[in-house]
Amino acid sequence: MLSPKVQQYFKEQNAWYEEASTDYAGALETLHIPLDSDFAQFYLHAETGPTFYSRHQELYHICWFVLYSDYDLSVHSARETLKLPEEYLPLDSFVGEGGYFYNRQTDQVLELNLGQRLQDFWAGQLQPQWQNFNSFLEWFFELDHSSHTSS
Repeated sequence: MLSPKVQQYFKEQNAWYEEASTDYAGALETLHIPLDSDFAQFYLHAETGPTFYSRHQELYHICWFVLYSDYDLSVHSARETLKLPEEYLPLDSFVGEGGYFYNRQTDQVLELNLGQRLQDFWAGQLQPQWQNFNSFLEWFFELDHSSHTSS
């Protein structure tokens, strides 16, 4: 279940929608995301526009980007340029040579940047910093200061 902290935060911002868009559900299905996952529940109900902003960074609203942008190109570029496995989806535009990636098989979130961290990932020495999408969201929106394990 999607974190009550995340739900409450977006309800307080008037950015939580009880009715899920069928177009957004279709967008998630094209990415092979189960609609009952926390990832899907977040993107089906929370919306502030095409991106979410916190910690001086923007996250894609994945459904919006699938429907109205070249998100497929972002996915392809991440796989080709960064040599990421197919299960990783970019959550942002990798601005400043760093970004967040969602593993749709494990629900984990990985923060990568060019240089040592990317090399460590390729070598199998870097593990995802968030063990589930909820803990990432709570960290990103500054709802739980203890859920980030990255240095």
